[in-house]
Amino acid sequence: MEPAGTGLADAAPANAALVDVALADAAPSRAAAAGTAPPATEPPPRPARHRRPAALSTPAAEAAIAASGLEVATRELPMLTRLVERRLPADAATVREALCEVRRRTWSARLLDQANRAGETWVKRADAAFAAGTVTDPEPDEATLRAALDEAVAARLRAAGETPEAALRIVAAEIADAAGGALSAERHAALAGIVARAHGLAPEAAAAFRDAAERAESRRRQDQRTAEALTRARRREEVQRLRDWERSLVEFRAVPELLGCTSKEALRWIADGRIPVARRIPERGGRERWEFDPAELAPLRAEVARWREDEAPAGRPGKAPAPMVLRPGKAANAAVARVAALDRYAAHFATARALKRRITLVTGPTNSGKSHTALDRLAKAESGLALAPLRLLAHEFRDALGQRGVAASLSTGEERMPVEGSRHLAATVEMCPFQNPVDVALIDEAQMLYDRDRGAAWTAAIMGAPARDVFVLGAPESAATVRRIAALCGDPLEEVSLERKGPLVAARKPVPLGDLHAGDALVAFSRRDVLDFRAELVKRGRRVAVVYGALSPEVRRAEAARFRNGEADILVATDAIGMGLNLPIRRVVFSALRKFDGEGRRDLNAQEVKQIGGRAGRYGRYEEGVVAVLAGAGNPEFVARLLAAPPAEPEDSRPLVQPDADIVANVAAEIGSDSLFGVLARIKRAVLRRDDPNYRLADMEEAMAIATAVDGVPGLSLLDRWTYAMCPVDQRDHGVPRLARWAVEHGAGRPVDPPAGGRLPAPERASREELERAEKLHKRLVAWRWLSLRFPEAYPEREAAEAETARLDRWIEEVLRQQRRGRATA
Repeated sequence: MEPAGTGLADAAPANAALVDVALADAAPSRAAAAGTAPPATEPPPRPARHRRPAALSTPAAEAAIAASGLEVATRELPMLTRLVERRLPADAATVREALCEVRRRTWSARLLDQANRAGETWVKRADAAFAAGTVTDPEPDEATLRAALDEAVAARLRAAGETPEAALRIVAAEIADAAGGALSAERHAALAGIVARAHGLAPEAAAAFRDAAERAESRRRQDQRTAEALTRARRREEVQRLRDWERSLVEFRAVPELLGCTSKEALRWIADGRIPVARRIPERGGRERWEFDPAELAPLRAEVARWREDEAPAGRPGKAPAPMVLRPGKAANAAVARVAALDRYAAHFATARALKRRITLVTGPTNSGKSHTALDRLAKAESGLALAPLRLLAHEFRDALGQRGVAASLSTGEERMPVEGSRHLAATVEMCPFQNPVDVALIDEAQMLYDRDRGAAWTAAIMGAPARDVFVLGAPESAATVRRIAALCGDPLEEVSLERKGPLVAARKPVPLGDLHAGDALVAFSRRDVLDFRAELVKRGRRVAVVYGALSPEVRRAEAARFRNGEADILVATDAIGMGLNLPIRRVVFSALRKFDGEGRRDLNAQEVKQIGGRAGRYGRYEEGVVAVLAGAGNPEFVARLLAAPPAEPEDSRPLVQPDADIVANVAAEIGSDSLFGVLARIKRAVLRRDDPNYRLADMEEAMAIATAVDGVPGLSLLDRWTYAMCPVDQRDHGVPRLARWAVEHGAGRPVDPPAGGRLPAPERASREELERAEKLHKRLVAWRWLSLRFPEAYPEREAAEAETARLDRWIEEVLRQQRRGRATA
């Protein structure tokens, strides 16, 4: 069933799609609701009719259809014949019902086409299919079909929410999420009227409800238009400011004249860092063209005489370079870089720098006991901090400390679980408390330093963890960057290398799908492939658990428990099992040796094969772990070669860094702008040279996209908008436009309601599309809850959001527990 008003499965099969909201007096048979068709571009023509079929496969079916007296189109005969044959002996009523079943696909397509033409975007394919399933007259008129559709839609809208207000909000939000934009005020009002009638409001009350909804939506749309206009104006202003600055730059040949020096002197002082290069433009052959800002050079002319005095007779520097003299408040590029200070990033963490820290880097493959050793040390400390890459792992760290007799609080992006009197904290990496000193800190999965989206959070955590003893755990590939970070912080570093506790071997032969056995994990690299393999294995009688990235930590943990306790024989998973789950896997089988990494398809690398394959052979359960390839997926020698490969040196071991709220505020003050887009654009251009010897600027594309969407929202400060830019969203699910709509409501002083899914179908009847919709809704709730912790007055219904999150978790887990054979949509 489609959760009320949410447009669950536009392309889903219609069987049972709306059973849970069926009217008691109009429930179709399962056969009657068995199919759907894509909407037709034109109404289908009426078929040619004749009284007597030319030939049928059996005399009994021929006789039954002929005796019914019904007109049947030639193209309808094959299916009608098959249906009648299955129901022999058949009377006229049986033939009539069979003919209705044949025609329901056409009726469904006709209804959906009419709704599309009328702009009724709230009508879903499943509505049309369900409506067609209630029609029992093989020759219905248009009014009969339309009445059936209206009743199906009304049933769904009644189930969408307990009140018309709740139902309207859920349906309108789902339409906006599906289309990437809200309904027009007129269409919103039309939907409000339909919702009011579905909920049985009297005509006067329904009209008042519709008018109020139209006024509210008009106000929202006006606020959104205002915000969008301001955003465009700010963007134009900032882009023009940057273009004007770029046009003002001069090439190197102008520098000697501007400073009153020779070209050789200018080159020396550039190398010393006394003369700032405003922009470096790559050219062919690895060369660069340097450009300089005259506004930055002008105050330096007075320093030339002193620089010459400082230099030794041989023409080399005799003293450390003097600090640049910059005009205050003029937004010179070097001034922006100075206030941002990303090239001195380690100094941002004053508490950590004030401590006498010691870093212990513990590297080793999966199943080498890295976490166990560090957790023992953490539990013995009077105070401590455990930082994990995932909310799931933060919970596991908290549980592990509890098993060692240490009560720990929890802090993740969307939840807080304080424990009174506790001096230990388990948290996700982004939630590192930089101002609260502790004795011991543990930072896990250090190879995430190279992640383009989150790597800067690991840099900040390792540099800024306010602990005297910092344990950094990770794959051997992380060592090069951790060493650089320790050197930049001036912290002594001890390295500990652990070996795997049991052998890990590569299978010599591919594994057929039918040869998967209890304890095996089949690894795929997309949600679709995971569910396809699950369906095929269930058909073969196997009990299957699944783990993939779209599932919440709670559902992943429940699925892992099913596999761990033997309720499921085989685990089908994406590379999400490579991090954060304790699983008793006997053999890891790769279903593919290539993956899409966000930019293109590529071969798996050695670190990925080791991280994922290393989950096989859990110590104490299996003597060895086996890594294999599914038959038809590739050459097992590829896996064997990568398992045996030495740790790869990173292409660039400089740690990734990104601005924080303080840096954003400082740069904004320096350039005299309240535009978040302008601040981030200047940070990208000015604060860190591409050839900086120590740091790399992290990817800021998502933050820029959000900044562009919310920059003109009235009522939000610069740092409010920066907080929105840090919110985790799924851009593939229209995450940025949704965030902008929430921000407009926030800025206007209206509370932002949490996403809600309405009524969910029975788990045993849920389609794959309905499951995906529930997963997306869960992610939207994660973003809402993240914002509710930072803006509690604007996002006040936190308890309702948590209850809806828990409801979705339970429902998704129940759907995944279904093990009925032959069902590919569960």
